[in-house]
Amino acid sequence: MSLRILHYAVSFRDRPIAIVNPTVLFFDIAVDREALGRVSFELFADKVPKTAENFHALSTGEKGLGYKGFCFHRVIAGFMCQGGDFTRHNGTGGKSIYGEKFEDENFILKHRGPDILSMANAGPNTNDSQFFISTVKTEWLDSKHVVFGRVKEGMNVVQAMEGFGSKNGKTSKKITIADCGQI
Repeated sequence: MSLRILHYAVSFRDRPIAIVNPTVLFFDIAVDREALGRVSFELFADKVPKTAENFHALSTGEKGLGYKGFCFHRVIAGFMCQGGDFTRHNGTGGKSIYGEKFEDENFILKHRGPDILSMANAGPNTNDSQFFISTVKTEWLDSKHVVFGRVKEGMNVVQAMEGFGSKNGKTSKKITIADCGQI
């Protein structure tokens, strides 16, 4: 994972301690094969390194599996856009770079606003490849879903995606991750 140093802190032993955040990742979104736009993400690798690395590797495809070409299977306007099920394509599948599932790393970060990137799950310690982007503040998800990043640019694209969603999450058009990777 390529990291960028934000600043240094000095420890009690006068050794530099790097506080880092990863290089920016991107998704190029298409709706029914027509380009909609780019969404870029900043990951909080300093707080949730294992979860951030899972998303990073799946975004770049560096481990042989990933998000490229797969869809957002659930979009609920006024709530979130969910994707990442590249095994069953309907929200019942997914696979992490660590195997089928991995544990909740921690719940330090909160669902504080409409740009939060968080793990979708089926209960405690069931994280895989599925994630969601919140489109509103979703504090009721705190301590249930691991927050691991935020939308850096392209929230307008996420809001446009909401227009193809419904109350039950079924999309009216196919919303895909046409390309993805590291900037």
